[in-house]
Amino acid sequence: MAEVPALWGPFTSLHDVMAQGPLVIERAEGVRVYDGSGREFIDAHGGLWLVNVGYGREEIVEAMFQQARALTWFPSFGGFANPPALKLAEKLRDLFDEDGMATVFFSGSGSEANETALKLVRQYWRIRKPSKFKLIGRRQAYHGVTLGALSVAGIPGNREPFEPLLTQARHIPAPDHMHCPFHADGAPCTAACADELERTILFEGPDTVAAFIMEPVQGAGGVIIPPPDYMARVRAICDRYDVLLISDEVICGFGRLGTWSGARFYGVQPDLMTFAKGLTSGYFPLGATMVRAEMAEAFLEQPVSGPEFRHGNTYSGHPVGAAAALANIAILENEHVLEHVRRLDDPLHEALKVVGDRHPHVVADADSVGLLGRVELCGTPGGPSAVARASEVASAMRADGVIARPAGAVITLSPPLIISEADLLHVVEVMDRAIGTLEP
Repeated sequence: MAEVPALWGPFTSLHDVMAQGPLVIERAEGVRVYDGSGREFIDAHGGLWLVNVGYGREEIVEAMFQQARALTWFPSFGGFANPPALKLAEKLRDLFDEDGMATVFFSGSGSEANETALKLVRQYWRIRKPSKFKLIGRRQAYHGVTLGALSVAGIPGNREPFEPLLTQARHIPAPDHMHCPFHADGAPCTAACADELERTILFEGPDTVAAFIMEPVQGAGGVIIPPPDYMARVRAICDRYDVLLISDEVICGFGRLGTWSGARFYGVQPDLMTFAKGLTSGYFPLGATMVRAEMAEAFLEQPVSGPEFRHGNTYSGHPVGAAAALANIAILENEHVLEHVRRLDDPLHEALKVVGDRHPHVVADADSVGLLGRVELCGTPGGPSAVARASEVASAMRADGVIARPAGAVITLSPPLIISEADLLHVVEVMDRAIGTLEP
């Protein structure tokens, strides 16, 4: 019987770890991380889409330390609260008032934030219109690993081992111009992928559909960047049939697109928003689910004693996490990080376009928005698949001192938002060299 490792990592091949061991990262500073031998890497993936203000920010560490000295933790159940959680709730309401958000429910992760959103939707319609219970997600979407979040997500490999999932979830195509089922490659966009939401609602029956959940830009599915008017079209369809719109902002929120939210980038007000990752830049696990005032008011109208929403997480409103989030947001504001992202938008987009033009037989698509980048690779007939090539490129980049993440056939980029233009262009140069090794 094989001896298994003590640490079983998330989305990790135990066989690979047993064969070669993990890559142990011991310290980090700014946009760079260092392994046990002191070797330096630029982290072009921001850990996991999230170290927005960079590593080693003493302001956040100090805020966490001071809060831990005063109050390490106390539950938020039953009407208890703590000063940083209350302050953070007010700050988030101010930040996302423009998006129509009024109140926040804290949790411990993006999965939990999305699970909370789905349960809020279910109970809201149970109060308002019990026939509305079906949920619609998109193919290639990632919304987390809890059962509900996984049910509306659309990455088959993540879903299949845990089926059957919730039977009331439906899925429509992603707005992926590289793999659109509605028009031929290279043909003009018809927006049929957005219209498919309407067709699905009508097929299922508008009186049965509760909510549609979407990432403004789909991250783990391969940085799928929608047409500019896609989200507005979806919002209009949801309005037409009284369907709630959930914007999963776990990746796009807190500056990734150069705005506080991805929904705001696309000019849309959703009904619910979910956050994690960039909320604390990874300094502490924290998730948040925000809703419009009309939703919260429906819960207050229930003729019940006790909790109107019988849901919660042990560490909801964790004081150290809230302190980390407040310090993180202060950095984003005081250092004008969102403006910095907007300045880097064009340089990254142009640099990736050059890579695509230089390797037309290897690169199928190169694109970016804000500091989210994608380079999709081609397969070769009778040779390596596009997925295998993407893995090879990521390995070559790591050997050259840059950490990037392959998502299927796509090399994805989501560096810390504080990255300099010089470092950002160096990342693309390293990718260019790695892709060059695949040229015939």
